Amino acid sequence: MNNTYTPLPSMNTSPRWQRGFWCLMATQFQNAFSDNALKNLIILLVLARPMSQAERDTSVMLAGALFALPFILFSMFGGWLADRFSKQQVMERVKTAEIGIMFFAALAFLLHSLPLQLLAILCMGTHSALFGPSKYGILPEVLPFEKLSWGNGVLELLTFLGIILGTLAGGLFASWFKETPAVSGLVLAAIAIGGWMLSRSIPKVPPANPQCSFRVNPITDLWRQLMRMRGDRDLWRANLGNTGFFFIAALVQMNLVLFAHDVLKLSETGNASLNAALAIGIGVGSVLAGYASRGKIEYRLVPAGALVMFLSTIPMGLAAITTPAFSTALVALGLGAGLFIVPITAVLQSRPAPENKGAVQGAASVLSFVGILASTGVQRLLRLVLSSGEIFWVCGAVALLVGTYVAYSRRAEFTA
Repeated sequence: MNNTYTPLPSMNTSPRWQRGFWCLMATQFQNAFSDNALKNLIILLVLARPMSQAERDTSVMLAGALFALPFILFSMFGGWLADRFSKQQVMERVKTAEIGIMFFAALAFLLHSLPLQLLAILCMGTHSALFGPSKYGILPEVLPFEKLSWGNGVLELLTFLGIILGTLAGGLFASWFKETPAVSGLVLAAIAIGGWMLSRSIPKVPPANPQCSFRVNPITDLWRQLMRMRGDRDLWRANLGNTGFFFIAALVQMNLVLFAHDVLKLSETGNASLNAALAIGIGVGSVLAGYASRGKIEYRLVPAGALVMFLSTIPMGLAAITTPAFSTALVALGLGAGLFIVPITAVLQSRPAPENKGAVQGAASVLSFVGILASTGVQRLLRLVLSSGEIFWVCGAVALLVGTYVAYSRRAEFTA
């Protein structure tokens, strides 16, 4: 494969691209909001059930696993859909399915059935796994090329705002509708209808590869895409950087819960505020990265973001750190993460051939969740030899190594 970077022009270069772009952003915000509201609501309902601590821990772990599993199983299928059909059509159909999933969740709440509630989480995970490749793949088709990094910054900001507000909404729903949880499902169904309406206004781009054959085996398809990406140095290392980012993000999130409880002695509300600080930092960093790119993919932001992440974790591992200082360091960590991930995402979107963008996004999604699962095992091993504060130092060191490795292959075309 030719390693020379040639920007692909947007298929929609008219001044009217703004309306379709903002409808896409609003649809993604709703998607992140609803995903996290439903997942957090069900987890809180599980915690409120009369069961042993072991049963609760197993149920909560199962809820997280059931949401993550579809991303590994179905992301490649989502990539095939994004290549074979119009990405707008795929997103509209997926949002239609979400309405049914939320009504199903309402029924599960009405019946107080934990298995059905967990099945609803599995369905929402599948919905998001199919939605993701089209969501990321359509950006280069909606935006002029010079706006791509900026668009990714806005996308990441709204995604993390959706995660924050959705998590908070799940807690509010659990409190407000404690006796009638089915109402929560109906509210989420109404929000899903709004998301479906927004998806109808996303630009109706043509299929990128209408002759794309159905890929039955996700494992062989994933391997084929990985081998294809190996032929493009920058695309390959951007994919590894994306996987490393999600590994670090998951490790930080898992460790943050333990640190807040064991070291800072914070309540559930205080714990949520730390997650909010991290997410806000990522959102702000993403927007800054978009504007700093100045109409191109600015690969120099990757090592800069990695360095900020590394430096911000140094005070986080100190035994005497206070909660305000820790929160400030978290914002800085998130800011560095935003600078890190935006150019990588832009490379993954713009560098593949138009007919293969969906498949590349599907492969990237699979590997990102492999990184998330790997962080679970690493967390357990590190806890045997390090304190929760010292694990943040590991996160910073890994970020610096990954950022350096990815930037090492940067080609002159990215910063010309």
